[in-house]
Amino acid sequence: MSGKTVSSAILVLLLANLVATVCDVFIKFAGADVPIFQFTFVRLLFMCLVLLPFVAKSLWTKPMEGMGIHMLRGNIWVLTAVLLVISLSNLPIATANAIFYTCPIFIILLAVVFYRERLTKTVVMAAVSGFAGILVILKPEYLGWPMVSAVGFAFFLAVNSLLVRKLPKHQGALHGLFLSQMCALPLAGALAYSEVGVLTMDQVMLGFGSAICSVFYSLGCVIGYRYVASSQVSSAEYSGLLFAMLAGWALFEETPDWSLLLGAVLIIGPLVYMAQRDRKARQLTHHEEALS
Repeated sequence: MSGKTVSSAILVLLLANLVATVCDVFIKFAGADVPIFQFTFVRLLFMCLVLLPFVAKSLWTKPMEGMGIHMLRGNIWVLTAVLLVISLSNLPIATANAIFYTCPIFIILLAVVFYRERLTKTVVMAAVSGFAGILVILKPEYLGWPMVSAVGFAFFLAVNSLLVRKLPKHQGALHGLFLSQMCALPLAGALAYSEVGVLTMDQVMLGFGSAICSVFYSLGCVIGYRYVASSQVSSAEYSGLLFAMLAGWALFEETPDWSLLLGAVLIIGPLVYMAQRDRKARQLTHHEEALS
């Protein structure tokens, strides 16, 4: 699975999303009563340890470059990690994942504001449809912090994704991820120290498992998007919702209902359409270049 062909890149992304679902399962198994800050710190610490062998050599090349952005991204990561635990602990895993898929919509809208990217009718319709999907999924028992946390996770994940553009161009993806995680340790450690309660050994092991899954998901994305156009393979990312539905049904006795399915279609449908339209536009451009 080199990721150098479209089929192999799609397979890598499918496996990456399966691993991401396993990560969500580990977090959900930790339980709603888990000391969130301590759990976040343990995950972060294990991620740094797992990443270190992959980036050890590259750290000798300008290790402090882009440190300001890494510090900002790292601290935002702490916030997203906390919101992730809250949402997965209190919402059905498929419901939480469906809301997480509003992240690409936030990315598009924030790129219009901060990078002056063009706002098209398709983008507006995707945003409206996505937020309509959230309202369809929303149930009275989901009102409160769990739903706010899920939307907040998607929003701040979008912010962190856009900040990638500010990173030094020569830094590899895993190198940048490692530095951001290292910069997050002081804040995560301080929050963990101030928290009442103690992690059980089972929760520590679940944190370790979720950390490994997070690293391998990131590695899978690097391989999956490195050699082929993102528009050709990005639709594979939406397999994550299917995996989440299966995990919820098999492990947590969660049965998807019509509101979840309809809401997921409203959120993901426009994104799939935009990806397919972009792919066709690229193919047309390549065809015209070949004829000229």
